[in-house]
Amino acid sequence: MLNRLYRLPENGTTVARELSAGLTTFAAMAYILAVNPAILAAAGMPQAALITVTALTAAVSTLIMGFMTNYPLALAPGMGINAYFAFTICLGLGVSWQSALGLVFVNGCIFLALSVTGVREKIIAAIPHQLKLAITCGIGLFIAFIGLKNGGIVVASPATFVTHGDFGTPAVLLCFGGILLTAVLVARKVPGAIILSILAVTLAGLFVSNGQGGTVTTMPGSLFSLPSSPLPTMFQLNFDLLLHDFGKALPIILTLLLVDMFDNIGTLIGVTQRAGLLDKDGKLPKAGRALVADSFAAILSSLFGTSTVVSYIESASGVEAGGRTGLTGAATAILFLLALFLTPVILAIPAAATAPALVIVGIFMFQSVAGMKLDDFVETAPVFLIIAGIPLSFSIAEGIGLGLIAYSVIRIATGRMKETSLLTHLLALIFSLHLIRAILAGLF
Repeated sequence: MLNRLYRLPENGTTVARELSAGLTTFAAMAYILAVNPAILAAAGMPQAALITVTALTAAVSTLIMGFMTNYPLALAPGMGINAYFAFTICLGLGVSWQSALGLVFVNGCIFLALSVTGVREKIIAAIPHQLKLAITCGIGLFIAFIGLKNGGIVVASPATFVTHGDFGTPAVLLCFGGILLTAVLVARKVPGAIILSILAVTLAGLFVSNGQGGTVTTMPGSLFSLPSSPLPTMFQLNFDLLLHDFGKALPIILTLLLVDMFDNIGTLIGVTQRAGLLDKDGKLPKAGRALVADSFAAILSSLFGTSTVVSYIESASGVEAGGRTGLTGAATAILFLLALFLTPVILAIPAAATAPALVIVGIFMFQSVAGMKLDDFVETAPVFLIIAGIPLSFSIAEGIGLGLIAYSVIRIATGRMKETSLLTHLLALIFSLHLIRAILAGLF
């Protein structure tokens, strides 16, 4: 039945190979079960419920993708978008997490409309490649900065804004050791390097003092339990911000759109290329279906109560293990659901163990800098503003806005406006209006 359902012989694979690939993909991205709840909890969301929601959205979204495309893609709440949700939208702008979920829902609905009509691909094509790479790099630095902050390696300073943490503190040293361990495991191409490092640091934390009379890791009351209820976050979204302050909501939605677009398209093309699923012209045969499935996943994430779900580049690890069909994703989805019975263990994972994962994921994203050409100052200036602006302003939206505005203004002022799509200038105008709104609010 599985052979017929997933067309395994046609794709040159077997049930055993697909299941093995699914296990490999899960091992590579299981860290999200600990990291996503830890990030979103900063916005005031209940962490235990978030573990269940993270697993449920990952499993259901992955199954939807497999059903609609038969591609070996796994999905889960996106890194970068979850940080934007918690630290920029909720903490930075003072938006409640319920209202933020409402914006994620609107984002998903717009995604669906754009995907069905084919406009989404045109928007992606309109953004200059250099800026796409810059956004990925900037988000990588942002995620790494959050990891260093959560691990106590960098701390606030009234004199220099930020400074190094106290390396005489055992927890800080443990976190730094976790970064080194993860980096070595990744460099040696050890399967599931990130989750292995999280487990190793968590175990080590049982014997390391937290400086307050306890240990970094608190022993859980039990290893297994029934999954926590998702009800504290499920269907809790509202549309208050959208209805009462559209000017504030618009740039947030636009940023969600842009970040999710680049994240999904890049992952989709990268993974399917490695799986040999692209046609002779380098195009993805079922790209439309994949984008629609991704849109459904974004809507689902808002209803369940988490930030936007995206396709995961870690799916490539399953492809390398031989995965070629949606059965790989189905196996990954089942493992996410089974992991819910380990909720007490996941809740016991300390910040010192999840922080290294954030740093390493940030490094992965920053590797996009290798594809940049920085010999033209007209290109370099906006690229720099995006890469530096996102982590330094602690806001993905503001960093993207600075870069897009600079890109448009410099192009117009140097007589090179026609080299850029009109849509790019339109996006810059939208961010400019957001900036003007902030200026007027400050004046009046």
